[in-house]
Amino acid sequence: MSKVTMQDIADALNISRVTVWKVFNNHTGVSAALQERILEKAKELGYLRVNTEHLFTETERNVSLIVSRPDSSTFWTNIIHRMAQEFSYHKVNLIYTYLPAADSEGFAMPAILTGGTIEGAIVLNVYDIGLIRKINRLELPKVYLDTVPQMERRELRGDLVLLEGHDTLYEITESILNRGVTDLGFIGDIQYARTNMERYRGFCDCMHDHKLPVNEEASLTGSIGIFSYHREICEFLDSLEKLPQAFICASDYIAHFLQSYFSEHKERIPEGIIVTGYDGSREYSNVEGLLTTADVKTRLLGKRLSMQMLYRMEHPEAPFELAYVNPPIIYRESVFR
Repeated sequence: MSKVTMQDIADALNISRVTVWKVFNNHTGVSAALQERILEKAKELGYLRVNTEHLFTETERNVSLIVSRPDSSTFWTNIIHRMAQEFSYHKVNLIYTYLPAADSEGFAMPAILTGGTIEGAIVLNVYDIGLIRKINRLELPKVYLDTVPQMERRELRGDLVLLEGHDTLYEITESILNRGVTDLGFIGDIQYARTNMERYRGFCDCMHDHKLPVNEEASLTGSIGIFSYHREICEFLDSLEKLPQAFICASDYIAHFLQSYFSEHKERIPEGIIVTGYDGSREYSNVEGLLTTADVKTRLLGKRLSMQMLYRMEHPEAPFELAYVNPPIIYRESVFR
């Protein structure tokens, strides 16, 4: 016989799983009569967590961090560490739930996400539409940091926190145009993440507002393999007969590959080339302190995500929220020679 879950209890009473979850986690919003019905049905079905003495003395809660490649960069690990620290103050355990980088036929969400022991989920660094849709179907309070552009905002069943990209990249692009540099390219996979798409739109809008054409030949905006960035960027740069005066990059990660390329092909930039980024990462030594970039405060972002999750768990039926975090821009010369 399979293990009885909160969903089984909800289905038996024709109520939402959130209502059952509230009762088993001491949250308000459920009448005394309905609480009694839920507890009686749980005992009838043999739900293992039903022990009233334990129910009202348990203080620790569990939140899942649904993540792909959490150690791919310090950008992500800094966010995660700060989340875990903030949750510890509220007696919440942050539990890693690893997912592959891409969905595949037959892949099912890990059992920990459906067994009733998790009260909420933060979705981080997951950029596959198939996986996002499976996560979206989970009956859990959810907070997403970014998502894929293929997922419409109204489809997303959870709160969405985004790093502001449109206006930030508009201002970064304008700062380069104000230096008299007008031939610009853009590099970033705009179908990979919603933030990348918004950054590209900010770049394009700035060019259009200044009555300048977007140099599409000098822009790499299509799909880039997760593990082949260096090769694909180098091949793209090799294919350009003439380089633009500047590249606006969707991230410092991308910018550091450009710097590596230019350091090996100095003959292609006799007068130097301007490269900008986004993230304010200190991870890539060849561009650290050199780029005009958006300075993302990863520790504060981790705290912001944890606080949003705590709110969502306390108010699971509140309307979903869209929040933008606006990183400050650090302006630098950004010239590679």
